Amino acid sequence: QVHLVESGGGLAQAGGSLRVSCAPSGTISSINSIGWHRQTPGKQREMVATITTNGDKINYADSVKGRFTISRDNAKNTVYLQMNSLKPEDTAVYYCKAGTARGLNYWGKGTQVTVSS
Repeated sequence: QVHLVESGGGLAQAGGSLRVSCAPSGTISSINSIGWHRQTPGKQREMVATITTNGDKINYADSVKGRFTISRDNAKNTVYLQMNSLKPEDTAVYYCKAGTARGLNYWGKGTQVTVSS
């Protein structure tokens, strides 16, 4: 079992920056990828950024490329999503997701990011 605790987020103005963090616990050795998804009311949850356990593969949604950066600090067992040049359309609940080699997915409870124009 894997538990994910998100922190960060909040309110920012357009053009500003925010950072969200995700700290996994439990059977973290089973995780082979971790990342962020986001969801707004009435829309499907979409992938924002993912990173493999050893950091050798990173994926970004086209909408955030060049503005968001995902990184991991293995010493702190934490994954970060640095969000720069924020736009109002980035407003969403951001969820941390961890995936295992066996195909299991774990989700955090989500953290709200609101960008005002």
